[in-house]
Amino acid sequence: MLINRIVIYAQDIMIFTGRSKSYAYNVLNRIRKSVGKGKHSLITFQEFADFHGIHVNELTDIIFRKH
Repeated sequence: MLINRIVIYAQDIMIFTGRSKSYAYNVLNRIRKSVGKGKHSLITFQEFADFHGIHVNELTDIIFRKH
């Protein structure tokens, strides 16, 4: 599987968790705060995975799987 980006977006979180867009943005903001990033900084797949204690491969497999 070829992953051509490292930044996670709200839509990716919605796919992974099955939750709403507002939940996804809230998660992104919590991660930014926990890693000390600014309001407009991007979050990587690795930062998301580390924050939630999951392996990045599990995350990317679900987000990028062929439908």
